[in-house]
Amino acid sequence: GNKQQTPNTKLQLYSPFQIACKYVHYLFTASNGKGHGVHSPYVFEWIEKALNGKENGPIQTQIEFQRKQLLANSKTIEVKDLGAGSTSLTSTQRKISDIAQSSLKSFKYASLLHRIAAFHGAETIVELGTSLGLTTSYLASIPNRPSVYTFEGVPDIANQAASVFDALALRNIKLIQGHFDETLPAFLKENHKLDLVYIDGNHRKEPTINYFKQILQNSHENTMMIFDDIHWSKEMEEAWDCIKTHESVTLSMDLFFIGIVMFRKDFKVKQHFVVRY
Repeated sequence: GNKQQTPNTKLQLYSPFQIACKYVHYLFTASNGKGHGVHSPYVFEWIEKALNGKENGPIQTQIEFQRKQLLANSKTIEVKDLGAGSTSLTSTQRKISDIAQSSLKSFKYASLLHRIAAFHGAETIVELGTSLGLTTSYLASIPNRPSVYTFEGVPDIANQAASVFDALALRNIKLIQGHFDETLPAFLKENHKLDLVYIDGNHRKEPTINYFKQILQNSHENTMMIFDDIHWSKEMEEAWDCIKTHESVTLSMDLFFIGIVMFRKDFKVKQHFVVRY
């Protein structure tokens, strides 16, 4: 997504080699995602239905067609990077195809988010970092057609996402354009109770923790928060550690590329799972 930040500080990212080493470690230490060794009935069911579920409806075929269109779109747009930036793209003039290549969630993860939202029965969803709108479309197309509020900082990218939503006839998405530091607090003041929150908007430690704390005010015990790229950099790993150990979190799951936290009161002790996906 659009990774917002104050532009003058350089983020220390892990190298592809470092990430590969961490990933190998994760594969060896994670529980197998088949639910064995998981004693919580809720987590067992979640792994079975959300993580390992298989559904691929007509809307997914349509969304994947949009992905192909974006990957083939050589139109250039103006991108003023507000976030931790892209590791591979530095110019402010970028081709839509290059943005699609570097920032779109893969089918595997986008459809996982779709299944999680569906399993969760989420009615109000917030996404920080719309990017080109594919993940948003996956979240918005679950059977109960939730209200999806998606935040994007870059005007040209927001416009491009809006045309994807139009093409898919998804009318249950509200796209909020502007800097998160202004748009998010204003939105939260309207007292929305949030069921599912996907944070893919700023891959830095302080802002990520701040979004978590702000959104916490609008959460309830069945709210689920999903954080993208938790092992992307030392900063993100620190943010993830801080979030999963927060006193309000009762359940956390590390899927390597994403981290999930919940606040369910029926977990009497804090539980943390590393699950292979």
